[in-house]
Amino acid sequence: MADLPPATDEIVAVIDDDESVREALTGLFQSVGLTTESYASVQAFLDARGLNRAACIVLDIRLPGQSGLEFQEALSKSGIAQSVVLISAHVDVQMAVRAMRAGAIDVLAKPVREQDLLEAVNRALGRAGERRSVQERDAVLRSRYATLTDRERQIMTLVSAGLLNKQIADRVHVTEATVKLHRSQVMRKMEAASLPDLVRMADRLAEGGTEPRSKN
Repeated sequence: MADLPPATDEIVAVIDDDESVREALTGLFQSVGLTTESYASVQAFLDARGLNRAACIVLDIRLPGQSGLEFQEALSKSGIAQSVVLISAHVDVQMAVRAMRAGAIDVLAKPVREQDLLEAVNRALGRAGERRSVQERDAVLRSRYATLTDRERQIMTLVSAGLLNKQIADRVHVTEATVKLHRSQVMRKMEAASLPDLVRMADRLAEGGTEPRSKN
């Protein structure tokens, strides 16, 4: 699975099968101005499409059905970026190590100290915000790249690889003047301020692994 669209609000999702815990955590987060949704199970969270909204998930490790730890590991293996804080009445070292390796922000033992939990959630929201900014920048970059013709994409790749205009002209069998024209078009459409800027953009597009469809 690919990354889901980033949450647009700082919504904290609480998943715990204990209603009193859900109510207490909801009250705590709302008291500091955080929008909160609560669920009794992972399945209820998924059925409500909570992944599309939550910027942070506060997740009980031991849940009926799919456990919190199993759910967090499944998210990690599926490539779904999500900020998770795990809580449990019984936390052992092995469990904590598994959770942190799967990308958990923190693993806290119940009864959770309010300050510890709020600090963990704030770190989670901060990471979600950073991830959202990167996704937004990447979306803009892909939209610019989508405006390039196939030839312009080819020129961009060769320019970014460090080839000179004359070398590119020989490679693609056009005149050097034509390469210069395509190169200027690439710089304009990508809104690159300099060659190093264009190279960084090319690297970022390559890291994304998905190219927009060609514009002929």
